[in-house]
Amino acid sequence: MGMMKEFKSFAMRGNVVDLAIGVVIGGAFGKIVGSLVDDIITPAVLTPALKAAHLTNLSDLVIPGTAIKYGNFISTLLSFTIVAFALFLMVKAINAAKKKEEAAPVAAPEPSAQEKLLMEIRDALVKK
Repeated sequence: MGMMKEFKSFAMRGNVVDLAIGVVIGGAFGKIVGSLVDDIITPAVLTPALKAAHLTNLSDLVIPGTAIKYGNFISTLLSFTIVAFALFLMVKAINAAKKKEEAAPVAAPEPSAQEKLLMEIRDALVKK
């Protein structure tokens, strides 16, 4: 039974739970950004280029006589760039929010009754 308690304390530590939540939220965020890239941005950016090349799909961009599909690579590269930029903006916003929290000045704690009495004694001795 000791090993089960030890495992439970390990699995329920704050860092492990926070990491699990981060992975789940990251996966959901990845799907949102992936849809944004695949369904909105890529067609908007690449449709004119594909029409100029007389193509209908990025996977049609291949090096003639080979199986190298550089169109898929361009699409993946574009997706990565947009995801990285979206994460950069998120981290920047989180850091800005943290700076605002840190910028709030912390009021000095009021001296205790004993400290007040000692200050009065000090001030009285200075006057003499």
